[in-house]
Amino acid sequence: MSLVAIAGSGLAELTCARLLASRGHRFRLAPEPATPAGSRPLLLNRPTLDLLDSLWGGGLLDGTWELGHRHVTWGGGPAERFPQPARVVDGTVLAARMRERLGPGHPDGEDPLWTVTAVAPDAAHRQCGRRELLAGTAQLRPGGDERTARLATTALGWVHLTPLGAGRCLAQAMVPGPAADPAALLARLLDQTGSLSVLLLPPRTAVAVPAAPRLHPAPALPPADGTGGLLTVGAGALRCDPLSGTGTAQALRTGILAAAVIDAAAVGTSATALCAHYAARLHGAFQEHLRSCARLYSPAFPDPAWQDELAVPVGGHPHA
Repeated sequence: MSLVAIAGSGLAELTCARLLASRGHRFRLAPEPATPAGSRPLLLNRPTLDLLDSLWGGGLLDGTWELGHRHVTWGGGPAERFPQPARVVDGTVLAARMRERLGPGHPDGEDPLWTVTAVAPDAAHRQCGRRELLAGTAQLRPGGDERTARLATTALGWVHLTPLGAGRCLAQAMVPGPAADPAALLARLLDQTGSLSVLLLPPRTAVAVPAAPRLHPAPALPPADGTGGLLTVGAGALRCDPLSGTGTAQALRTGILAAAVIDAAAVGTSATALCAHYAARLHGAFQEHLRSCARLYSPAFPDPAWQDELAVPVGGHPHA
């Protein structure tokens, strides 16, 4: 069966390796980075948890923080609190647990037929807009609800609070363009949405990271002329807005689909046709995500900057 190089330790890459191994293929893991990655909080909803459990079995999320409800105030509508089971996990720890379950993989000494990677140059992507995600951590007020995530909106974007346990909280906000002072803007949006009422203070520091939806136009290349095939998975292939708690599930699905491509090619299905199908599936998911964003965001964010952002075609920029 095929030898596949797994070029990183992302959740999609490692899931692809696990599925390949279950189907008799061999995999080679990239060396672990010399400098450990920092903490990466992820909010996983019930469908994502079920998917992880079906792929990896139980015990992978032992010790992670469990949430039970979500409180939502969207676009000036009434506040609603409803049950929504979820878990908050450190993506770095989760990846380390996955890697431990995989084992060492195949040793060096043979050229792989395929490489699976979650890394792609920014220039390779078609990006839809310029929006950024602001993020920082803060302390919840003593006695506050540590089992409820909170989502609220202002004209300039949405704000989300994710309890992390031990009184800590991840504060995030999505805004329609680059932020010169992320901490100050995050504090202002927290205040405008009333979210500061559950925090002792706004985050002292915050980061701003690009968050516009983007798609790799050529995420799958078949083996050719002695060169192995290349499958891009995870955020390297497709990045969606981090609002619904389904981003991790989307990444895992790219790993599942990549494993299916390699497995089908190994039994004689055209690798070229399989790669085209892989790209088409991602393109379809991306277009549906853009339509969902337009339906959800347009009525909630009247600010002209957001209306410009939502009108950007794939690969374009506002006022270009």
